[in-house]
Amino acid sequence: MESTQELWQIYHNQLLGFISSKISDKETAKDILHEVFIKIHTNLQNLEDPIRLRSWIYQITRNTIIDYYRSKKSNEEIPEWILNDEKMDVDEEIQEELSLCLGYLIAKLPQKYKTAIQISEIEGKTQQELADYEHITLSGAKSRVQRGRNILKDMIFECVDFELNNSEKIVDLKIKDEKNCKLVQDKDIGFNI
Repeated sequence: MESTQELWQIYHNQLLGFISSKISDKETAKDILHEVFIKIHTNLQNLEDPIRLRSWIYQITRNTIIDYYRSKKSNEEIPEWILNDEKMDVDEEIQEELSLCLGYLIAKLPQKYKTAIQISEIEGKTQQELADYEHITLSGAKSRVQRGRNILKDMIFECVDFELNNSEKIVDLKIKDEKNCKLVQDKDIGFNI
């Protein structure tokens, strides 16, 4: 079984991406990530089935996010998915795993595309707000978002193994080992991601 340090290296970006999709404040998301890893470190020896490690980490992360919202004690700020605190079904687990994968892959994007995707897609701000933040034209912001999406799409197809059922529905997914994942090259600017 991996050590906490190895788990940090494997899951850090994935979990930060997932947490950031639920918590808009970057510093709070980082604090929650640190809290998650404290819980992982403290309880890792109690994990009975190492095969369930990834699901266990997701559950710790989800519960830590729920604890954060509940500690605010304001129902106005608590998202609907927390108020409906039932066991996640398979579709919800797959969505959370996909969020983790996307968080990991977004972190691998070159900085200008990572910022564009983070601001426009994760934080839900307009492309004009991205342009203002980056001090570029609206056209430049649109171009960065579009190119970032395209690079991310290529990375997903190259770096994520999807298991599909007979109905072509995703039932499991995992990020390939980086040795087996040839990260995409942006042909227009000539770097490896």
